Amino acid sequence: MKIALVHDWLTGMRGGEKVLEGLCELYPKADIYTLIHIPKSVSSIIESHRIYTSFLQRFPDIERRYRWYLPLMPFAIERFDLSKYDLIISSSHCVAKGVRKSKNSLHICFCHTPMRYIWDMYDEYFGKGRSNILVRLAMQVIRPYLRKWDIKSSNRVDFFIANSRHVKRRIKRYYGRDSVVINPPVDVGSFKNGKLSEDFYLIVSAFAPYKRIDIAVSAFNELGLSLKIIGKGQDEKRLKKMARSNIEFLGWQDDEALRDYYARCKAFIFPGEEDFGITPLEAQACGKPVIAYRGGGALETVIDETLVPPPRWDKKRWDKRLKTGKFFYPQTKDALVKAVKEFNPSDYDPDIIREHALKFDKSVFKKKIKEFVDKSFKEFISG
Repeated sequence: MKIALVHDWLTGMRGGEKVLEGLCELYPKADIYTLIHIPKSVSSIIESHRIYTSFLQRFPDIERRYRWYLPLMPFAIERFDLSKYDLIISSSHCVAKGVRKSKNSLHICFCHTPMRYIWDMYDEYFGKGRSNILVRLAMQVIRPYLRKWDIKSSNRVDFFIANSRHVKRRIKRYYGRDSVVINPPVDVGSFKNGKLSEDFYLIVSAFAPYKRIDIAVSAFNELGLSLKIIGKGQDEKRLKKMARSNIEFLGWQDDEALRDYYARCKAFIFPGEEDFGITPLEAQACGKPVIAYRGGGALETVIDETLVPPPRWDKKRWDKRLKTGKFFYPQTKDALVKAVKEFNPSDYDPDIIREHALKFDKSVFKKKIKEFVDKSFKEFISG
C-alpha cells in the first residue's frame, strides 16, 4: 500500500509537526507533501522521509514570508499529483485537507482546526491593531473566497479525525461533517518528573496573535514575578517592547533544554484558547501544574475541580488527585493576575499530575490512529 502524508508547511516543530512525526513513525515508508520545507527545521524522523514541496518553495524570502502567500495556498495544494497513492493522511490546520485524490484513494484528515484565520479567530489575526490597513483591506476581499474553498474542499475528505472535542464541534459547525476524536501525542517518556521547582513561571509558545502571550506579559509586568518565555513568532517585537525586566525571552530551545525548563518551573502559563494544546501536557508530564485560560482544548487536558471523596479517602489527598492546574476567566490580564496570586504549589501532587499526562502518551495516539486507519481502509475497500 502506497501512503502519502500531507502537511501544510514544515518550518518548525510545534504541535502539528509532533502529530506528523507520530504518523511518520507509524508509516516509515510514506512520502510527505508540503507547501514549504525549511531543511532541518523539523525532527530527524520527519526529515528522513522523502519530502515533496509546492511551487511556493521557490518564491523569494519564502522562509520568513510564507504567510503572505495564503491566497495562493489553496491553488498550490491542489497541484500535487497523488493519484498513485492508496492512502492519503493529511495533517491540516490550513489547506492540507484540500489535496485532490483519485476515486481509488482513501483520504483521512487529522484536523487540528478548520482554518482559524478565516473563521472564528479572524479578528485576532486581521482586526484593528493586529495588521495594517492594506492587509485588512486585502483580507476583506480574500476571506469570502477562502471560506468558500475551505468548505468545498472539505468534501474531498473521506473521514475526519478531530484533535479534540472542541475541534470536533468546529468541524461540524463549518463543514457539516462528523469526526472521531483522537488527541495529539505527547512523548511522556522523554520528560522527567521535576519535583523540585525554582521560582519562575514558564510559557512555551509560538508568538501568533491568538496565543495571547500579551495577556501573560501584561499580567507578569504587574505581578513582578519571574516569567521565562520560550518561542518566536510574528508578535515577538511587540511583546518584547511590552515586557519589563522580570520577563525573559529565550527564543526556541532544543529538546534537552526545553525539558529542563519544564522540570524546573513553578507552574506553566497557558493564556490562549487552543484547539488542543500539547505544551500544557508536556508540562504536566514533568509533574507541573498549569494555569490556563478556561476555554478550548485546555478544558480537555487540565483538571481544576474538587469532587466529594468516597469513604476512607483522606480529603486533602483526594483534592490533589483531581487537580492538575488552575483556570482563569475571562481572558484578561486581571483574571490571570488573580489566578497567579491564588495559586499554591502545595495544592498539587507531581506524581498525580504526571499520571494524568500518561493518558495522552504517544503510544496511545499511535494505537488509536492505526486502529482507525485500518478499520476505515477496510470499509473503503469493501465499498
